[in-house]
Amino acid sequence: MGCSGSSQAKADGDFKKIQKPKPWKHTEPITRTQLMQMRDEFWDTAPHYGGQKEIWDALRAAAEADLTLAQTIVESAGVIVQSADLTICYDERGARYELPKYVLSEPTNLI
Repeated sequence: MGCSGSSQAKADGDFKKIQKPKPWKHTEPITRTQLMQMRDEFWDTAPHYGGQKEIWDALRAAAEADLTLAQTIVESAGVIVQSADLTICYDERGARYELPKYVLSEPTNLI
């Protein structure tokens, strides 16, 4: 009951504030179309990595929203944010969700 990810801690408003991911660079310059294709492929296969489809859907909505709305989405879904940039999260059952940076922000070498 006293762990930081427990429901009681959440009821007290102890959520990690979501932040914009740090700038990153893809291994080679990519176009916006290529980036969107990578994102679509990830989200299409994400439920196969484990966890609940509803949590994956909430994480996708949060990744595509502005920071304020993203914060509301993860709090409403009961997502426990380990990394403030959403790269590592957990659901209330302890399932781990890892998001690649390319679904959270654009690379610095986008062409």
